[in-house]
Amino acid sequence: MKALAQLSSEVRQYIIVTGNYWAFTLTDGALRMLVVLYFHGLGYSPLQIAMLFIFYEVFGVITNLVGGWLGAHLGLNKTMNVGLLLQILALSMLLVPVSLLTVPWVMAAQAMSGIAKDLNKMSAKSSIKLLVPKDSQSQLYKWVAILTGSKNALKGVGFFLGGALLTLLGFQGALLAMAIALLAVLIASLFTLKQDLGKAKNKPKFNEIFSKSRAINLLSAARMFLFGARDVWFVVALPVYLAAQFNWNHWWVGGFLACWVIAYGFVQGFAPKLTGSKQAKTPDGRHAFYWALPLALSAALIALALNFNIQPQVSLIVGLMIFGALFAINSSLHSYLIVSYAGDDGVSLDVGFYYMANAMGRLLGTVLSGWIFQVYGLVACLWVSAFFIVIASVISFWLPKKASA
Repeated sequence: MKALAQLSSEVRQYIIVTGNYWAFTLTDGALRMLVVLYFHGLGYSPLQIAMLFIFYEVFGVITNLVGGWLGAHLGLNKTMNVGLLLQILALSMLLVPVSLLTVPWVMAAQAMSGIAKDLNKMSAKSSIKLLVPKDSQSQLYKWVAILTGSKNALKGVGFFLGGALLTLLGFQGALLAMAIALLAVLIASLFTLKQDLGKAKNKPKFNEIFSKSRAINLLSAARMFLFGARDVWFVVALPVYLAAQFNWNHWWVGGFLACWVIAYGFVQGFAPKLTGSKQAKTPDGRHAFYWALPLALSAALIALALNFNIQPQVSLIVGLMIFGALFAINSSLHSYLIVSYAGDDGVSLDVGFYYMANAMGRLLGTVLSGWIFQVYGLVACLWVSAFFIVIASVISFWLPKKASA
């Protein structure tokens, strides 16, 4: 506690924001795995389970669009804490007797969790902009990379946590334990976060939720296609393919995907060292353009290997590792650029609009993943993924060549 008190106010706030984000992320990953494993045990097919998360993505789009406006009016401390509260309520909704766990009820709980997740993420990412001096772009990139990378690594840990809690405590016991832990985090957050963090001096009108910045609009469009490219084969197609083609049980599938997400998060955290900040350089639109090209190539090569039956299992696993590393760098670059491009006053408006596009890409990818895989197979999903990434790269070509634009 003494060491914490000696830190600057900005660093203490960053630690609190990051701690909130970490705690939320653990429960978010664990809840997803709990729902997947529990309803798999009830006999639901993978596609039916995937459909339980549709509202999670739909409300993510809405929340990011409106949440940025709320953050500018109310302050980011309030939107972050509301996110924590809503996640506690979502966990509590699933504590009802098993007979009441109908599909509409679970979808409603997932919708609330989706709102909570995106309020929390928007608040955390926006806060970083306000805690770093304007002339410290390299430091901003590092802090954003650490926050983003650690979040994804912990989401993977959350997958393991969900499986472990389900085994040790059962479905309802696991939910209750997570709700109590998150309640403790919320109480601590209420007393430690600055009350005016992120509150805009000039209150934006509701019709200003749509960005007027060309750079942010371009980056948001690129982000939508980037995340659509990931989820079009990762969300539904890949887990079902691993189970059906390689005869992996759900523990193998869940464990492998968890390891992939953890590794992906670690690469995100090291992205600044991989993209030039070691030489005191910070990325700009050119980096987003160039790094997208090898990502598109990796998806295309996996598709070709599977199409010609070239060691399918090895090709898919190795290809997924390469794709994950490249995707992590692309994602980290985008996360830095949006925080850099966003205005200081009402930063949450710009960040919220950007993450609305991110959620739209996830929703598009989730829907297409189920449909394209069911009709055409995994190879087709990979070709769509490569095509989406090419579109993201082309859009990124028009981004400003300086991160401070």
